[in-house]
Amino acid sequence: MFFFNKVVISLLSLALFSSVYANEKKVKYLGLFSKTQKSYVVGSGEDSIKIKRVMTPCAKNAGFFQGFVPVKGVTPVTEADLLRALNDKNSIVVDMRIQEQFLKETIPLAINIPYLEMELRLNELGCKIEGENWNCKEAKKVYGFCNGPVCAQSPIAMKAMVRNGFPAEKIFYYRGGMLNWAALGLTTVEGEF
Repeated sequence: MFFFNKVVISLLSLALFSSVYANEKKVKYLGLFSKTQKSYVVGSGEDSIKIKRVMTPCAKNAGFFQGFVPVKGVTPVTEADLLRALNDKNSIVVDMRIQEQFLKETIPLAINIPYLEMELRLNELGCKIEGENWNCKEAKKVYGFCNGPVCAQSPIAMKAMVRNGFPAEKIFYYRGGMLNWAALGLTTVEGEF
């Protein structure tokens, strides 16, 4: 029953996200600290400057700024850390974006667990189901990413992981995501299943 309820909730969430995502694709909305905040004023008086985010070839992601630590205990990491994790047998690099994005382009050796499926697939990260709860004592270190600093997919996945018993100290957040990876000219591949 536990898994059935989680599957139903995840499918409903996916349907809701899909309709919201489809509508947002039509509008090139660029928030700062929230969906509604479109500008930020620095300075005061005549010397003040209004800073806005506009769509450019480099700034190709909608959304709004995500914190460096999406859940207390999660460690933010750099590209160098992520490269080392790709050679660490005790680590898994996880592309937490939707499957369509993963198949188009991802970081080499990354696996795909879409953020809305995370709480159902913790077994792929070394957790075991015990009754109605996950036991993640033997879990691997997870290096997660999504589209970049304004993408909420991996922060949502990490919150679900911790909520379901995954130790936050075993989660490493590559906030730069695909945006920074590609901007630095690092190798990408098409995702595979």
